[in-house]
This record gives sequence, structure tokens and C-alpha cells, in this order.
Amino acid sequence: MTARVISCAVLLGISMVPAIAGPTEGKEVYDSKCKACHGATGQGNPGLAKMLKVEMRPLGSKDVQAASDADLKKIVAEGKGKMKPISGLSAKQVDDVVAFVRTLK
Repeated sequence: MTARVISCAVLLGISMVPAIAGPTEGKEVYDSKCKACHGATGQGNPGLAKMLKVEMRPLGSKDVQAASDADLKKIVAEGKGKMKPISGLSAKQVDDVVAFVRTLK
């Protein structure tokens, strides 16, 4: 990119930095779409886990945190095991949820 283009962008107030996933925005989505099952702190809902006969790994656990962002996005979009896919989310919202999950470590 030339200095002239960058200068024009700065003068016009146009950001040259791509949008970055935000944990704050992700928490809002998490609270509305994920919290009922995964709990406010990502520890899981024990009553739901018992009812579904599943073990919910804490989202801050080493195994969950070791998953790649792409793997976590796929789980949100497609589901895993008894977890249903989370529908109605934009790609940015999924990125934001993953960014929030990363804060739970």
C-alpha cells in the first residue's frame, strides 16, 4: 500500500486494520446463546449435563483451550455430540464467541 493511500485513509478516518474479534461482543452472544448450557463462567450446567447424560468439559479447560479457533468455530456452527449447532450467528459473532471463550482459560 502506498503512503498516499494510507495518508488518505487516515485523513478520512478509515481504518486500515481489519475488524478483530472481540471478547466483549462475544460475551453478549455467549450470554444469549450459550450460557444456559455452558454456564456463566463456562463450567457447564450440571443439571443439564446429568439430564443429557454427558460430561461438559469446562470451556477454560486445557483440552478446550488447546482446540484451534477453527475447531471451536466448527463446533459452534455444526454442533458436537449432543450439542446442537448454534444458528442465526454471523461469522463475526462466531469469531467473537471464540474470542470470549479464550478469556475463560
